[in-house]
Amino acid sequence: MKWYFVGIMSFALMAACSGAKEKTVAHKSYGPYAVDESKAVSVAEMLSDFAQNGQQEKEYTVEGKIEEVCAKAGCWIHVDKGNGETFMVRFKDHFTIPTDTKSGTVAVLHGRAFVDTVSVELLRHFAEDAEKSKEEIEKITEPKVNFGFEADGIRLR
Repeated sequence: MKWYFVGIMSFALMAACSGAKEKTVAHKSYGPYAVDESKAVSVAEMLSDFAQNGQQEKEYTVEGKIEEVCAKAGCWIHVDKGNGETFMVRFKDHFTIPTDTKSGTVAVLHGRAFVDTVSVELLRHFAEDAEKSKEEIEKITEPKVNFGFEADGIRLR
């Protein structure tokens, strides 16, 4: 009877600890900057403000949905713009997030928005990271000018 009681208590303790661990991981932070979620604006608000300010480099704390994560190292993500398009977020000082972060994960990011010219070499590197085919990579022949975001902190929900 004593061993039966010890077994039940052990099981209850393990179950309680495993639940607490999952809760902690759900709000995991990465990068050197501690993100303050209370300051977050939506992606739409950030993009509108960035356009209204003449696309001048500016810091933002923004909340958005992750659509893709670098499959090789977790060193960049694509965030949903809310209109069927995404924008790339690179991580300052090369910090990473888990490569198995699921599409649809909500993230709060802090960093700077800017107009970015991405070289052919870097575009091909990103395509390799995303595990694109050799043919798709070779089709990349011109640099791309677009909205850029460099995060110095990210908090996953």
